[in-house]
Amino acid sequence: MTKFNPTELITKYGIISSQVDKAELETVLDELHKSLQTQTGNIVEFGCYIGTTSLYIRRVMDMLNITNEFHVYDSFEGLPEKTDQDTSPLGEQFKTGELSVSKKAFIHEFQKAHLKSPSIHKGWFDDLKHEDVPDKISFAFLDGDYYESVKVPLELITRKLLPGATIVVDDYGNQALPGARKAVDEWCVKHGKSVREVASLAVIQY
Repeated sequence: MTKFNPTELITKYGIISSQVDKAELETVLDELHKSLQTQTGNIVEFGCYIGTTSLYIRRVMDMLNITNEFHVYDSFEGLPEKTDQDTSPLGEQFKTGELSVSKKAFIHEFQKAHLKSPSIHKGWFDDLKHEDVPDKISFAFLDGDYYESVKVPLELITRKLLPGATIVVDDYGNQALPGARKAVDEWCVKHGKSVREVASLAVIQY
C-alpha cells in the first residue's frame, strides 16, 4: 500500500473553512486513501459547502491518478429546517439558511487550486432521484448535519455501493446535531452494519 500522510497534505494546502477540523479531515482522507488502494468505484459527497473536503478528495485522487467519477451534492442554500430528530439545547445556534454558499464560490475554489471540479448537483437531497447518483460507489462522505439530510443520502447510495465500500458520516459524535447519529444508527441496524467512531465521524464498511 502506498505510504500516505494526510497531515502533510493538510499542512501544505491548509483548510479554507471552519466547518471541518484537522482531525476530521485527516480521518476522511485516510479512509479515502485506503479505499482507493483497494476499490475502483466512484466517489460521492453529500454536503460540500465551500469545498474544503472536496478539494482534498480531488487532491488524493490526483495523487493516485484516479479517474473515477467524483460527484458532489449540495443545495447551496444553507441549512434546511430542523425536524424533531435534530432538537438539542446544544444546537440552538444552527438556524435555517445558515452556512449558505454559492455554487459559483465552490467552483472558484477549485479554479484557484487549479484542480478539476467534480460533477456538481445543486438541489435539496430529498429532490434527488436514484439516477442522479452514480453506480459502483466505493467511497461516500456525508455531511448533512441533520437527520433527514443524512438519512436520505444513505438511502440513495445503498443500492449503488460496491461490496467493501466505505461510508464516512460527519457529526456522528456531535451532541449539538443528534439527528446525524440517529440516521446512521437506524441505517446500520437495517443493513446489519457496525460503526467505528473516529474524531466524531462515523466510519462504516459496507
